[in-house]
Amino acid sequence: MSWSILKLLRENPEELKNHVKKRFMDVSIVDEALKADLEWRRILAEIQELRHKHNVISREVSRLQGPEREEKIKEAKELLSLIEVYEKKLSEVEAKREEILLKLPNIVHESVPIGPDDSYNVPIRFYGRPRVWKGYLEQFKQQTEKYGFKVDYELIDWKPVGHADMLENVLGLGNTVKAGEVAGSRFYYLFDDIVFLDMALLAYAIDYLTSRGYTLVLPPYMLRFKYIQGVLDYATFKDAIYKVEGEDLYLIATAEHSLAALHADEDIPEEALPLKYVGVSPCFRKEAGAGSRDLKGIFRVHQFHKVEQFVYAKPEESWDVMEELINNAEELFKGLELPYRVVNIASGDLGAPAAKKYDLETWMPAQGLYREMVSCSNVTDWQAYRLKIRLVRRKGMVKEYVHTLNSTAIASTRTITSILENYQEPDGVVVVPRALRKYLEPFSKAPKDAIHPVKREKAV
Repeated sequence: MSWSILKLLRENPEELKNHVKKRFMDVSIVDEALKADLEWRRILAEIQELRHKHNVISREVSRLQGPEREEKIKEAKELLSLIEVYEKKLSEVEAKREEILLKLPNIVHESVPIGPDDSYNVPIRFYGRPRVWKGYLEQFKQQTEKYGFKVDYELIDWKPVGHADMLENVLGLGNTVKAGEVAGSRFYYLFDDIVFLDMALLAYAIDYLTSRGYTLVLPPYMLRFKYIQGVLDYATFKDAIYKVEGEDLYLIATAEHSLAALHADEDIPEEALPLKYVGVSPCFRKEAGAGSRDLKGIFRVHQFHKVEQFVYAKPEESWDVMEELINNAEELFKGLELPYRVVNIASGDLGAPAAKKYDLETWMPAQGLYREMVSCSNVTDWQAYRLKIRLVRRKGMVKEYVHTLNSTAIASTRTITSILENYQEPDGVVVVPRALRKYLEPFSKAPKDAIHPVKREKAV
């Protein structure tokens, strides 16, 4: 829900239905929202009329005396009682109205491809020269030439080892089996060189973004429900986030959530915008609905570290800011020399808050697939309206809200999976990306240029 959505609901509900259709959602939600909003506005208008009558009578009382004065005082008291009844009714209607309005998704940007799921996502550019195992050549061409791109590649005749086996069985630097015993599936132990690699990736992203003027933030790792509901579609994601038992606290799934709440209930002057932040935090996700996908390894896990970009922007500048955010992410992955593509996400795969979203996907040689590493979204005023973050113009406009945008910079464990597949050699050695080596230098035991297989019967 946002101010622009509420405006469209009141002024052109059919157009709002078109946006809901683009997301392949039931358009009856618009009729339901419109009905609730009309009822709320009707009762509010009645209250305002009753208050006006009360004010008129109150002014008359001061000029009257005797029985006439007493009659007017009685009438004023009756109006106050009636106003109280209507205000109670308004609160009840408002609560139901807000519950319905919160279900409305953001307005879909005109450049978003229309389709019900991720099979309709459209690649818009490619980078790098992927190593393609000969057995995956046709599969690779389906993911490139199908969309009209001619991507240069290196054909190899040896099949790379998958990141999960590389981590645990070849390098011996991870243990998901023991983690599964003590914490459950999708948890992990990481050791030595992989931990150093994790820290280097975070430092690399932080260094890049702070050098470009982003303010570094270590945010709260938990938020109250009021703010969780303000930053995401809670009805959809309530089974995907962790709640602290017995407390009004939820573990964040990304630093985006805390950074969006940073200016909740504030008015931001236009001269202060854009406000650019880079947050670093652990992320906690139940991954409900993921089923058996990526069960092995550390690609899809319940906890990981992430460096997140977040910007508060003026509405007229937010689309340029979105391009800046995805460009930042691309520069980081170019620096790591990981082949990737950028994908424009289809309307049915967007998620309610986003008006438009890009994913950056790196080539995974052992899988023969491009896989998501970065998600970059323009949420327009969807979060700001819920969190009451207003834009104050010098000309004094009212009812205007900032736009909020977010993008992954680096999600460490997922990026490590890409490094393990793209930088491995036939003998099991994993070369350390050159961009990370200076961030490993302060640690005497960190790998300098390569991670070598450990000879042992099984993972640590």
